Amino acid sequence: MTSPIVDRAQLPNAQRVVVKIGSSSLTRADGRLNVPALRKLVDVLAEESLAGKQVVLVSSGAIAAGFMPLGYDVRPSDVAGSQAAAAVGQSALMAQYTDAFGAYEITVGQILMTAADTLRRDRYTHVAQAFERMLELGAVPIVNENDALATSELKFGDNDRLAALVAQLVRADALVLLTDVNGLYDAPPKQPGASRISVVEHMEDVAGVQVTGRGSAFGTGGMVTKLQSAEMATTTGIPVMLTSAPNVRAALAGMDVGTWFVPTSGRSRRRKVWLEHAAQMYGRLVVDAGAERALRDRGASLLAAGIRSVSGEFSAGDPVEIVTESGAVIAHGISNFDSAELPQMLGRSTAEMRETLGDEFLRSVVHRDELTLVSPTVTDVVTGRVGESGIPVRD
Repeated sequence: MTSPIVDRAQLPNAQRVVVKIGSSSLTRADGRLNVPALRKLVDVLAEESLAGKQVVLVSSGAIAAGFMPLGYDVRPSDVAGSQAAAAVGQSALMAQYTDAFGAYEITVGQILMTAADTLRRDRYTHVAQAFERMLELGAVPIVNENDALATSELKFGDNDRLAALVAQLVRADALVLLTDVNGLYDAPPKQPGASRISVVEHMEDVAGVQVTGRGSAFGTGGMVTKLQSAEMATTTGIPVMLTSAPNVRAALAGMDVGTWFVPTSGRSRRRKVWLEHAAQMYGRLVVDAGAERALRDRGASLLAAGIRSVSGEFSAGDPVEIVTESGAVIAHGISNFDSAELPQMLGRSTAEMRETLGDEFLRSVVHRDELTLVSPTVTDVVTGRVGESGIPVRD
């Protein structure tokens, strides 16, 4: 196991790297796939792979590569049109990657994901196993959102967020986000006097930086989604390099290009990462101030005595949100009880439950080993599929 990467100069020591490239870096001005740009990227990543490193590539570009061959003048805005373009473009994209990596005798494999693949623990685990086996066998996984099938409520929204989740899932040493600008600037890059921010140690330091949420004409996202991705990664112990695609070689060599986001915590366990960032929440437990303090300050389990109310329909073993009476989310956890069982337990002490309900109700509602605190995020990252009531919907 490699030592944690905390400084950009250490990036050449990373043994497992997730690299994400956006549509703006892979398409020409007219929207067609920029094959020379794709091959330049592959040249660098192939060198890393042949040097013994494990590389995962998260690549946009399917819809951008597919809409013009279908006769569209611009990227389609309707769901069916986007899905058709993704189906056509994804095959063209993978053909190019297969050929480009093949020149180095490197095998690639396609992994198309939807948010549903991360929401349930069993599917999350299966996806992780697929990545691990591919990497063990020396293949380069090429990942994209399954835009041909994903519905709006089960989409990651952009590949920046997907890349952060993949980096957590494969326990990458670093995440490299490639875009069309050389990092984060203290003002819009085209504005006179704008300066590149070389290092971000805490997301709070850039909370006031003016950025756009708008992506390119042939892509989605924008700088906001890249900052969200960086925060998701760094808060789970994964450093992030944000730079332009032409700088990928220099970035992986540890040179001072782009913006380096320092990890703000130690490496989280995969299960904790899943609970905080990827799990679908099926219900909500509202707790009083005493329970909040016990969870935050003492790392305690959640007991029925501290729960004020329950909402949503869930079964024992389902993930639930734990919120304050003001509605602030403080934790995610696995419930030990069905939602139908909990109302009779609320506010009762252990002695009261033993007397009225029996010993089978004496266990904690959420055990501390099945609970992770949720920290407020600077970029306000929102995860999961949410219904009208605010509780995610069961599929």
